[in-house]
Amino acid sequence: MRQVISLSLPEKFSKQIKSLSKKRGFSSVSGYIKYLIESDKDIISEKSLLNSITQARKEYKEGKTVVAKSISELI
Repeated sequence: MRQVISLSLPEKFSKQIKSLSKKRGFSSVSGYIKYLIESDKDIISEKSLLNSITQARKEYKEGKTVVAKSISELI
C-alpha cells in the first residue's frame, strides 16, 4: 500500500531535486527519494565513527597493531 507524503520546499530546492533525479536516471522524484533513504542506511553515524576511532586509539596504545606492506595483507 502506498501513502502520499506532501513536502513544502522552496522553489529553488524543488527544482534542484527534480533536476538531480533526472540527472541520476530516475523516472520520478519519488524513486530518487526512495534511493536516498535506502542509501542513508549505509551511512555510518557520527557516534559510531567516534566509537571506532576511540577503540582504534586504545588498541594502538596497547600495541595491538599490524604492520602490513599493503592493504591487501589486511583483508
